[in-house]
Amino acid sequence: MEPEPDVPLVDRPAVELAALVAAREVSSRELTRACLERIDAVNGHVNAVVTLDADGALAAAAAADDRLVRSGPDGPLHGLPALHKDTHLTAGMRTTHGSPLMARHVPRTDDLVVARMAAAGAIRLGKTNTPEWAAGSHTVNPVFGATHNPYRPGHSAGGSSGGAAAALACGMAPLAEGSDMGGSLRNPASLCNVVGLRPTPGRVPSYPAPLSRQVLAVQGPMGRTVADVALLLSVLAGPDPRAPLSLDGPFVAPRPDVDLRGLRVAWAPDLGGRIPVDPGPAAVLADVPGVFTGAIGAEVTADCPDLDEADDVFTTLRAWQFLTGLGPVVDAHPGQVKATIHGNVDAGRRLTVADLTRAHLAQSRLHEVVADFFTRYDVLACPAVQVEPFPVEQEYPDTVAGVAQPDYLGWMRSATLISATGCPALSVPAGFTAAGSPVGLQLVAAPRAETRLLEVAAAFEAATGHGRVRP
Repeated sequence: MEPEPDVPLVDRPAVELAALVAAREVSSRELTRACLERIDAVNGHVNAVVTLDADGALAAAAAADDRLVRSGPDGPLHGLPALHKDTHLTAGMRTTHGSPLMARHVPRTDDLVVARMAAAGAIRLGKTNTPEWAAGSHTVNPVFGATHNPYRPGHSAGGSSGGAAAALACGMAPLAEGSDMGGSLRNPASLCNVVGLRPTPGRVPSYPAPLSRQVLAVQGPMGRTVADVALLLSVLAGPDPRAPLSLDGPFVAPRPDVDLRGLRVAWAPDLGGRIPVDPGPAAVLADVPGVFTGAIGAEVTADCPDLDEADDVFTTLRAWQFLTGLGPVVDAHPGQVKATIHGNVDAGRRLTVADLTRAHLAQSRLHEVVADFFTRYDVLACPAVQVEPFPVEQEYPDTVAGVAQPDYLGWMRSATLISATGCPALSVPAGFTAAGSPVGLQLVAAPRAETRLLEVAAAFEAATGHGRVRP
């Protein structure tokens, strides 16, 4: 299998590169050098990779090539360079969380997602940029500065996995991982024209995790194609005894030839009137129903589950998690933590037992709502992001489609409302605005239905081809 001569090696899909390396048609050293050269050429413009270990990556690639000759591939990611989010522990490589307090922190152990990728044969290139303590969907922090959108320099790449999305779009690595509480995999994927999947809680176990039974924050895969995301999910998924909510059984990869005629799609361009959407993204997404009915043969119905309690579930449980995770940091270093984190921690301190009881009961009702909804539909289609990329100097958009937003979470509600449901969701490229900004379509499926979700996303991807447009 030879790469097409007019497409650089680093811009090829991860699934193709994995096959080339396994067949010894491309060496891991060759691929790793190509990624390092791309990083050297473009990272200064986008600031996506904030820690790089070129020598270590090349040594690991050479060792991977030698092992391939001696004993075959280590796993499905053998010899593939990969990037890790700077909130995920990497043994011997600094992990800063975008905070000056952690700027020199070098952990001794790996997060489980990092360890699983290494065990599958991935080559660790380095770390990707994130907002301070991963708070917010704009990737900027006082340690490394802002990540720029590869398609709109000077504008946001989203967040909190913004460095990962920008790096993928630029061909710095074929695979990256991230995390998502309120859209941190879907938001940057949408703004950077790549694919980001928020799995069902427990599909990708998190360890270490102080709040091991929470279900808002998850870790998951990012890639340039749906098949690449499925490949990485196959490595990250699976139970771990240290993660009490981890799902048993392996992830079943989607079939490439599945017939989706008759697929039942619920179309909610404003989530049932619950969110405003800027004119640019709204115009792009207006073509979505026609793609599903014309190219895929689906049945599209305007409908949306009842998400009226989702805001309370998300904001209450999020505030509780901020208090638990970052309250001690704010108390110990009040002058070295950004104001929005202070605000979230303060919101957590104001919570009562009655507030938490109400949110947990509402979360249970919300699960029943979506379980019933997905007996009638296979997927929900809706916006991944409500705005076009905004200037990197702006912390967050305070208006959407002319509507003032009450706080810095307002412009993210297309994602946060879905997070509260516990459903798997992803962003897949859907087109470009007149200004050249990428727009992602958010697809949502029933809890634990990642396989069907990826099948639908792959069909949409094949029908449109927007993800093939590189910056």
